[in-house]
Amino acid sequence: MAIAPPIVAYVALGANLGDRAGTIQGAIARLNADPAIVVEAVSTLLENSAVGGPPDSPAFLNGVARVMTTLSARDLLKKLLAVERELGRERSRKWDPRTIDLDLLLYGDQIIDESDLKVPHPRMHERAFVLGPLVELSPDLRHPVSGLTFSQLLAGNRRD
Repeated sequence: MAIAPPIVAYVALGANLGDRAGTIQGAIARLNADPAIVVEAVSTLLENSAVGGPPDSPAFLNGVARVMTTLSARDLLKKLLAVERELGRERSRKWDPRTIDLDLLLYGDQIIDESDLKVPHPRMHERAFVLGPLVELSPDLRHPVSGLTFSQLLAGNRRD
C-alpha cells in the first residue's frame, strides 16, 4: 500500500479561556507529536474580540499554523477535535468561550463539502483574525473557490 504524499494544510488556532497562549502552544506540541503531522510555521498570535458569542465573552488569542500532513482531511479533522478534547474543550453551545478552538481552514487546494467537513472553512474569508495570520505565513496563497489571494481577501476585509 502506497503512503500518501504530504499535503499542506492550514489550521486556525484560537483560545479565550485560561492560559490562552499556553493552551495554543500545547495544541501545537500535540499536533507536532503526531508522526503524520509536521507543524512548519505558526503565525504571530493576535488578540481579538470574540465574534458571535455572548457580549461578555473574553477576548480571543488567534493565529494560524501551516502543517504538512499525510493524514486525510477527515483524519486531520479528527485529530484536531481530539486535541481540543485533550485540552479541555467542552462543546455545549455554539459560540461559547473555549479553552481551545482548532479549525481546518485549508487542505491543499481541495474543496470538500460534506455535512461535517467543509474545506475551505466556510467563513474564513470574512474573518480578518484568520486572514491576517494566514497572509503572514503565505501571502500569495489563493482561496480554492474564489481564486483570490488571501492578501486580496484581507484587504477587502479591513475596516480602516
